[in-house]
Amino acid sequence: MNPRIALISATPAAIPPAVGALATGFPQARPWNILDDRLLADVGDAGRTPALDARMRRLIDYAVTGGADGVLLTCSLYGAVTEQVDVPVPLLAPDEAAFDDALSSGHSRILVVASLAPALSDSMARFERAAHKKGTTVEVGGALAPDNLVETCRERAVGWDLVLLAQYSLAPAADELSAALGVPVVSGPRSAAARLKAVIGE
Repeated sequence: MNPRIALISATPAAIPPAVGALATGFPQARPWNILDDRLLADVGDAGRTPALDARMRRLIDYAVTGGADGVLLTCSLYGAVTEQVDVPVPLLAPDEAAFDDALSSGHSRILVVASLAPALSDSMARFERAAHKKGTTVEVGGALAPDNLVETCRERAVGWDLVLLAQYSLAPAADELSAALGVPVVSGPRSAAARLKAVIGE
């Protein structure tokens, strides 16, 4: 069985990390890339709108009716849309599995890192809600790294015992960042690939 996994992206930068993570963590999967590169550009100061959410729901429906065996959204800003639909195949928010991995890691001081301010605030808020929902007590911090990820984290990650990357576009630096900081780094693509393999199987 070679399950077809639809990757719905809002920026081309998210595609290589998602495809690469599947190739490593779920090599039997066949990635199917669906891109709407205006989904981020059309988000204004007020954030997502009902119209944008509806657009994402239509993309999810397109993926499911097109034969996807699983669907993964790769843009953190649209993760909440997965709660608005009911589909017959596994549907993952971008960082759903990463949140679970971070919260089950045993670490209590977790730094969320993003390159964009909206992604950082959104991911921190959703991660804190996920922790509350699971009844897990964690201290959550945030770091904005629009340029040099490793150097920014060297300065900001002192005292934190796990780093959670908020965007797929940052995922390729996970191993380098972990080595530089000496702490675990959790990224959405890697966690999602493992979850999809677990729920869909080979």
